[in-house]
Amino acid sequence: MALVISGLLVVASSVVEALRRAKPDRDFRELAARVRAWWVMAAIFFAALAVSNRLALIFFGLLSFWAMKEYITLLNTRPADHRALVWVFLAIPIQYYWIAIGWYGMFIIFIPVYMFLWLPFRLVLAGETAGFMSSASQIQWGLMAFGFGLSHLAYLKAMPPLARSAADGRGLLLFLVFIAEISDVMQYIWGKLMGRHKILPRVSPNKTWEGFAGGIATATLVGVLARFLTPFSPAEAALVSFLIAAAGFCGGAVMSAVKRDFGVKDFGAIIPGHGGMLDRVDSLCYAAPVFFHYVRYFYY
Repeated sequence: MALVISGLLVVASSVVEALRRAKPDRDFRELAARVRAWWVMAAIFFAALAVSNRLALIFFGLLSFWAMKEYITLLNTRPADHRALVWVFLAIPIQYYWIAIGWYGMFIIFIPVYMFLWLPFRLVLAGETAGFMSSASQIQWGLMAFGFGLSHLAYLKAMPPLARSAADGRGLLLFLVFIAEISDVMQYIWGKLMGRHKILPRVSPNKTWEGFAGGIATATLVGVLARFLTPFSPAEAALVSFLIAAAGFCGGAVMSAVKRDFGVKDFGAIIPGHGGMLDRVDSLCYAAPVFFHYVRYFYY
């Protein structure tokens, strides 16, 4: 699978160069930046897959932590919020501890229930009511998206092999990330080549119906070809790939709205030429929980 993905990235890089030469009047810099960023991201994810579950857990915990940090940096926080934010960043390693010990029951309720109840009360203890609802909602939403949503990647990696299939958590995680990101890249490419009708012009002007349809169709086809990583039949692989791509699109659109609200183009600058870490994993905040719970419900 590493050779397949590397081959696709080589093809993508070649396509970008061919487009630049064929249409010098068009701006393909953002597309080139996306492809370069995914060379880096592919190397990072393959490294995470190759190491032990404990090291992978640390990697994904740092991913959640960094994504949360990029998000919090953009918030207009009050002095009264600072101690609650300490709890937010403490909640992330605690969430990953539940994964480390395999406690699914606590993993699934710790942030949505216990942190949901505790954080507003911690804000109340600061004694400042002005801006309370804004702070509570923004902080809790961020923890759900980046602490809880992304943590499903780590739990998926730790899932044991299936009894009736050669598939395991490592293969399922690779399938999820590959389909989500090939959909993201292909939506952009199809949009550049054929896009005419915008889906969300005020939220993400680059997203078009043509790009959306082309990206979803390409990801669905690739998902069928990559089903050897999963226990899925061809038809189910197509359905699940569609779900991943559609959920990923929703995640990307939501994060675009967040950036528009904050008045920024990118969440950060850690990836040269293409913004922050969160700009590259935004689709996984939605796709990871959808895929994880589908697999767990039907196969574990």
